[in-house]
Amino acid sequence: MPQPSPATVFSYQMLHAPAQQHEACLADEIVVAINYNGLNHALMMASPDDLHDFAIGFSLGQGIIEHAHELLDISIQPAEEHCQLELQLSSRRLWQLRHHRRQLAGTSGCGLCGSSALEQALPQLRPLPGRGLPPAAHLADLRQRLSAAQTRAQHSGAMHAAGFVDTQGELRLCREDIGRHNALDKLIGALASARLPTSEGFAVVTSRCSLELVHKAVRAGLPTLVSLAAPSQLSVRWATALGLNLIHLPQRAAPRVYQAAPAQ
Repeated sequence: MPQPSPATVFSYQMLHAPAQQHEACLADEIVVAINYNGLNHALMMASPDDLHDFAIGFSLGQGIIEHAHELLDISIQPAEEHCQLELQLSSRRLWQLRHHRRQLAGTSGCGLCGSSALEQALPQLRPLPGRGLPPAAHLADLRQRLSAAQTRAQHSGAMHAAGFVDTQGELRLCREDIGRHNALDKLIGALASARLPTSEGFAVVTSRCSLELVHKAVRAGLPTLVSLAAPSQLSVRWATALGLNLIHLPQRAAPRVYQAAPAQ
């Protein structure tokens, strides 16, 4: 697996003082090609670290697999500005993927459109069994604790993070990426690799909570998702319907637990 990329220093000038040279570390990103059993599936822009976790988490978060053991092999083939993730699915999951791709190919020439696109954007997911909210003490200083765990962001900035807090309130895992979806995928993959039960704790993300993050959290079996930025209306409605506790942790206010308003 590729090692974390070393920080690369770039020169820049201040607009008001162009004669002075300064240096800064910038976040790295590469093109990641995701292939299942030789089938080209997706191209993603991602940070070049923790790609094994990303492969597992992406597959779980997209519903391509339900359990990590359904990925029989993960081969990471790095290059300078891109990387190939060659993933081997179990026979059952490969058949389902091919069946889904044939359905998509049967739509008109505009690609992912119509009912096929809606099924991907608004999937039918099994609601969570429902769990109580985490203790307020587990949210105390969480923004600061997550920031301290973001070792790459401390050097370069421009990085999202996703973390996992266990039942004791300890921040057990943190994964970073330039993409907010990728950061959560990497966290879910790391949880699966470490065999940490997702139902016994909660996830926290530095970004706003979009609908896609709700889907990923529910598929992973995470009972609570905490975001450092406000969620969208659609995210709140779906989280409520699927039994996901959705909490916004503002910078200078008490945590906000969101629920969709009942239908009129």
